[in-house]
Amino acid sequence: MNDTPTQPPARSYGRKSIRLTLQPQDLMAEDAPIAGVWTARIITLFPQAFPGVLGESLTGKALKEGKWQLETTDLRRFGVGKHRNVDDTPAGGGAGMVLRPDVLGNAIDHVQRNTRGNCPLVYLSPRGRRFDQRLARSWADCDGVTMLCGRFEGVDQRVLDHYDIQEVSLGDFVLTGGEIAAQAMIDATVRLLPSVLGNAESIEEESHSNGLLEHPQYTRPAEWQGRAIPDVLMSGHHGKVAEWRQHMAEEITRARRPDMWAEYEKTKGK
Repeated sequence: MNDTPTQPPARSYGRKSIRLTLQPQDLMAEDAPIAGVWTARIITLFPQAFPGVLGESLTGKALKEGKWQLETTDLRRFGVGKHRNVDDTPAGGGAGMVLRPDVLGNAIDHVQRNTRGNCPLVYLSPRGRRFDQRLARSWADCDGVTMLCGRFEGVDQRVLDHYDIQEVSLGDFVLTGGEIAAQAMIDATVRLLPSVLGNAESIEEESHSNGLLEHPQYTRPAEWQGRAIPDVLMSGHHGKVAEWRQHMAEEITRARRPDMWAEYEKTKGK
């Protein structure tokens, strides 16, 4: 008996909604996806966690305007048996549960059938490569990204090997699942898409964009709690302002992130 549903749905957000099925879609219908739009596809046990913070502010506005798309696929719909089980005990014993390879495989195959273009397949894992601005920029240059959100003790290794899935970590800590990490990574990527942020200069001056941490920022009032804005920022001399900001970015990076500073020094010397 095949316990996999014939039409496991996915939730989608943005200017148009979409229900993923195994049937061809009418591209003129209201629920058709927007062709050629950067798309984040999430395989998760908690589709209701999305869009979450991604539906707010800059990313939320861009989502509503159809500048990017978000599709969620409920892993539970691919579960086996009457109770739609998605996990089992670890081979060799041990605490916790592991997501099953047959369940994950069916879910990934389904999502991949509806994926077009260059769309990296990623598993959010604390043992993966650490996510950074460079990786966000790389994903922004793709057609989208497919993210597998883990739970429990992780996923069966055979799935990662079979699909050659890239493991990526938000940082050196452990979360209950991959949903929070997925939202953080998508946010960092979407804001790099053309027309989303609306100010390319702002992106270039942000922390990590040029290999340095960002310089300090100030705004009105000119004096607050006895602390004044640095005179150079009030001088109106754009060249001196640029020099000051560069100098401060270098000083802060050197003091706070010796690893970044060392890499920056190498790049600067080329």
